[in-house]
Amino acid sequence: MNINSIKSVYFIGAGGIGMSALVRYFLSKGKKVAGYDRTPSELTEKLIEEGAYIHYEEDANLIPAECKSKEDTLVVYTPAIPQEHKELVYFRENGFEILKRAQVLGMITQTEKGLCVAGTHGKTTTSTMVAHLLHQSHVGCNAFLGGISKNYKTNLLLSDKSEYVVIEADEFDRSFHWLTPFATVVTAVDSDHLDIYGTREAYLESFNKYTSLIVPGGYLIAKKEIELTPRVQEGVKVLTYGIGEGDFRAENIRIGNGEIIFDYVSPFGNINDIQLGVPVYVNIENGVAAMALAQISGVTDEEIKKAMHTFGGVDRRFDFKIKEDNLVFLSDYAHHPAEISQSISSIKALYPGKKVTVVFQPHLFTRTRDFYKEFASSLSLADEVILLDIYPARELPIEGVTSRLIFDNLENVSSAVMCSKDELTDILSKKNIEVLITLGAGDIENMVPQICNTLKNK
Repeated sequence: MNINSIKSVYFIGAGGIGMSALVRYFLSKGKKVAGYDRTPSELTEKLIEEGAYIHYEEDANLIPAECKSKEDTLVVYTPAIPQEHKELVYFRENGFEILKRAQVLGMITQTEKGLCVAGTHGKTTTSTMVAHLLHQSHVGCNAFLGGISKNYKTNLLLSDKSEYVVIEADEFDRSFHWLTPFATVVTAVDSDHLDIYGTREAYLESFNKYTSLIVPGGYLIAKKEIELTPRVQEGVKVLTYGIGEGDFRAENIRIGNGEIIFDYVSPFGNINDIQLGVPVYVNIENGVAAMALAQISGVTDEEIKKAMHTFGGVDRRFDFKIKEDNLVFLSDYAHHPAEISQSISSIKALYPGKKVTVVFQPHLFTRTRDFYKEFASSLSLADEVILLDIYPARELPIEGVTSRLIFDNLENVSSAVMCSKDELTDILSKKNIEVLITLGAGDIENMVPQICNTLKNK
């Protein structure tokens, strides 16, 4: 089955951020698109408005007739869906072509030049930056993003002229092994998803295998000094990037008055006075990686400089909700210890002398079990910590694994409290908040409007 012969596409888990980009892609190709998701969301409602049929009850009888012809219907599912899901079982028992989301992206990278961003963290922001740099240039791109771009209010960009496709290369469930990158960035290889990989060695090996998939004549651009032993095909150029080091690097960094400006040094030509549209420290290295892929793709220096300044960021990635002289509130997707350290360190650099209060919702029982000490160490960079219950996502509870593991290992914070989501706004209403960050990949984002109201009404 190829993309052109498909008449209908059915998605199991249609409302996921990555899946929804594919929903939009197939709608743009004129296909009949339907699917299931567990709960309604703002994103699923938008997909319905755009032409998809989506329901929220696990029932094979609700699959529309147009999606019951196995000869011309493709079924796409996310690995988070259990194998015993009734609709997945129906399609499997009736001989349908069933692919993971990553396999579909892999099909697309076989027909276009894939610009991929892999790594434990930084994938979404960096890939969205790459997409913005290309989209704003004469080169253009298609892009499947892991977040909603603030510049375009979507996670899918389309071009009828560009040979490039920008993809976030996700290591979860070894999904990125289906891709065929022309050029890829690897941002970090800090251990994660040990429920899938078991050991750090297996996790690292997965990245090494990924690098072997880069096409001959392509590029590997790895963060300087990460623990990567790449296996690349003949003709693949291996380069590094970083802050003050690497083949691509930032130098002469200037931070002040809410701005970050730096000089970009590159084997393809230097660009002075790059000004970040989202001025947080971690975006310096994200920007260097994104500019490297843009230069490789033929984006001009002037196009790069302009687009870096106009990049508006990604929803839930260092996302300012309130930005006033005496009150700052931002939401961030950070859910790994290294990401949390970066997020808190960046906000403290932006607001020196201000008290930083962090609300953290741990994501997954296994991740909490494996990294509770590292979470505690990262959160201890804050002045105050409020810990919510673990968001289970796809997992069942593990005996003895709760937020208490993190709480008991916090050090040197002036205040720490554990609470449920229902208690959060009441606790915040009684605190003197100067800078507040909510962190986590679960449903903490759904509370942002309530938190905004609570802070503004104080």
